[in-house]
Amino acid sequence: MSVDFGRVLTAMVTPFNGDLKVNILQAKKLARYLVENGSDGLVVCGTTGESPTLSTEEKIELFKAVVEEVGGQAAVIAGTGSYNTAASVALTQAAEKCGVDGIMLVAPYYNKPSQEGLYMHFKTVAESTQLPVMLYNIPGRTSINVLPSTVVRLAQDVPNIVAIKEAAGVMDNVSELRSSLPDEFAIYSGDDSLTMPILALGGKGIVSVAAHIVGPQIQEMVQAYVSGNVSKATRIHTELFPVFKGMFITTNPVPVKTALNLKGMNVGGVRLPLVDMSAEDNNKLRNLLTDKGIL
Repeated sequence: MSVDFGRVLTAMVTPFNGDLKVNILQAKKLARYLVENGSDGLVVCGTTGESPTLSTEEKIELFKAVVEEVGGQAAVIAGTGSYNTAASVALTQAAEKCGVDGIMLVAPYYNKPSQEGLYMHFKTVAESTQLPVMLYNIPGRTSINVLPSTVVRLAQDVPNIVAIKEAAGVMDNVSELRSSLPDEFAIYSGDDSLTMPILALGGKGIVSVAAHIVGPQIQEMVQAYVSGNVSKATRIHTELFPVFKGMFITTNPVPVKTALNLKGMNVGGVRLPLVDMSAEDNNKLRNLLTDKGIL
């Protein structure tokens, strides 16, 4: 299966009302804004979208809303992975009925499966759908690393597993993936600050948090790199690097939601067990965004 999700995908936050109910109208507005400001696609209900604290019904409502707003204009990728294989299968099949363009499966968190368990989990979910699948490796959040050998095995055995969001932060993993996988298998950086190194190792692009606020600049950076203007891409990366790091002053998505609210996007707060930023961190973020001309 050959699929092109684009180069800059935004891991979209989930807007909430004042009472922390999902704000569907604002989700549509945010999706439209992102697509008009550098995003080739959107990941909906990923962990940046606070998926662990969203109900199944809320996720399905968000999938439908974003497809309705930007479907056909940008790739809509549904975050349907969890630590429960059967629940991931059910949500994946529901997402397919919503008209999404693909799904993203995070490695099962907390239960720490073996590599064989990871293989069977991803294979079982992927085989339950006709949609293309992006794997998501983020051991810092899940406590388990999806080894390159497991990804290669999945790519060989399951035709609709076509991409990975790689956020282990280990460039040797990326090199091993690129040297072992077909050219059409897309490797996306899962860290904004590692987009350039991963592009240099044959990556496709970025699943970004910072694109919420600097999407056009990230798209410009990636396009400069792929067109051969590495010096321009490096300059943009260097300019944006403090912003990339600033989005992780505290636990994602707290800083990016704060930044969007400071910009007047009204995405609301975060659900427990996450909490709002401290006053000190809020001031740091505000000063950074002001210095960079974002506010």
